[in-house]
Amino acid sequence: MGRETFMKRQKELARQEKQKQKAARRLERKEEKSKDEQPPMGEDPDIAGIRPGPQPKIY
Repeated sequence: MGRETFMKRQKELARQEKQKQKAARRLERKEEKSKDEQPPMGEDPDIAGIRPGPQPKIY
């Protein structure tokens, strides 16, 4: 039983380490995304670049 317990503990430690790495990557991506997507002041990002009238067709 000792070997099985040891292997189970190692597996659990590996799982925890992987979760920590994933959380760090998620946080890093979130920070990068917030830096890149800062809209100019006073401009609504939903309508940025849209002009009045018919819009050009996208093929």
